[in-house]
Amino acid sequence: MMRGIASVAGVGFLRPAPGTWGSLAALPLAYAVVLIGGFPLLLVATGLMFYLGWIATKAVTASPDADHDPSWVVVDEVVGQWIALFPVAYGAGMMGVDLWRLWPGWISAFVFFRLFDISKPWLVGRADRLGTPMGVMLDDVWAGVFAAIVTIGLAFLYHGVMM
Repeated sequence: MMRGIASVAGVGFLRPAPGTWGSLAALPLAYAVVLIGGFPLLLVATGLMFYLGWIATKAVTASPDADHDPSWVVVDEVVGQWIALFPVAYGAGMMGVDLWRLWPGWISAFVFFRLFDISKPWLVGRADRLGTPMGVMLDDVWAGVFAAIVTIGLAFLYHGVMM
């Protein structure tokens, strides 16, 4: 069961680039969560997924010879990607529009999350270097926060300056 959670039902075993597959899998999952319960449910689901992901990552990396961050563990990507989508989900709910009307935000959240997750700047890299299950989860949380900030900035530029 822990392997299934950590790999997001096996998505982490897709090749190449399992992290990107994990982030892609997070998109329709987030869409479904937001359709069911809006931004508040996405917020709660993200917290729950973080906790389950941390427990699952601890379990699958518990043996002394285990890799501390196996590439097939992608539950952290789901959490980070959902955080990157917070501004999109919140904005759609606030404006009362369909989620897909904010499609540029979906693209921005995905692209910038992957960019920060791969390049590991500042707090992302610091969390990754912890070498613990919490570090595995936190580096993607930070990448998601940074992607959300960029997504908000791009939305402000478009709606506040260009329109």
